[in-house]
Amino acid sequence: MTILVIDDERDIQRLFEQRFRKERRNGTVDLHFAFSAKEALGFLKAEKAKDLQIILSDINMPQMSGLELLKGVRQQHPLLRIYMITAFDDKQNKQKAFDFGATDYLTKPINFDSLKKLIFNGEE
Repeated sequence: MTILVIDDERDIQRLFEQRFRKERRNGTVDLHFAFSAKEALGFLKAEKAKDLQIILSDINMPQMSGLELLKGVRQQHPLLRIYMITAFDDKQNKQKAFDFGATDYLTKPINFDSLKKLIFNGEE
């Protein structure tokens, strides 16, 4: 399963790599990282994006928010599973995320056990 994690906080990469260590080692998960919406858009245009199945995107990022990114990506990739992640459980952002086509809306700190169930089984 190919997953793109988008977050302007670079230490999120190490956290995800640690929490998905077993899945990465046994080849069930291939993690990619983008540290801005612009970088994510570049990834989506690349050849390696053809295997992409899930996006996990932060909402609050400089220059282009995760919600703006979601709106654009959803138009081009209607079947892609896109999970929005935020430190703020804001009803307005949550509603916008679902209006723009988010698969789900998760709050930080991320519960990785729940996230894995959601990713692999479609349930939390």
